[in-house]
Amino acid sequence: MIVADTNTIAYLYFNSEKSAQAEQLLILEPKWIAPNLWKSEFRNVLTLYLRKNILTFDEILLITQQAENLMLENEYEVSSAHILQLVNASNCSAYDCEFVALAKLLSIPLITADKKIINEFPDIARTIDSFIA
Repeated sequence: MIVADTNTIAYLYFNSEKSAQAEQLLILEPKWIAPNLWKSEFRNVLTLYLRKNILTFDEILLITQQAENLMLENEYEVSSAHILQLVNASNCSAYDCEFVALAKLLSIPLITADKKIINEFPDIARTIDSFIA
C-alpha cells in the first residue's frame, strides 16, 4: 500500500513522460490511498485539460470515473492538527502536508514527483522511479 499524490494518480490517465512508470507502479503496488483532498486537486487538473481543449468533456468524465473507481474506498480524512504540525516543521503547503500526514500516520511511502516534498520529507516521500527500482 502507498499514498499516491494527485500527480501520481494523474500520470495514469494523462499521457506524460511518467505514465509508463505510473502503470508499472500500479502493477507493483495496486493499493493506492490518498487523503480526500486528492479528488479536488484532480478536478483542477481536469479543468486545465478541458479549458486548454486537450480533452473533451466526455473524455474528462470518463477519466474522472476511472480515477474515482481506482480510489474507491481508499480515501482518508487526515487530522488538521497533524497537517499543521507538518506545515509548521516544513516549507510545504497544507495541501502537500495532507499527503505526508497520511503516509506518516500509516508508516507507508508517499509517492510523488514533487521535489519540495521529497526534500522536506525524505523519510517518507519517494519518486515513482525510486520505488519501482
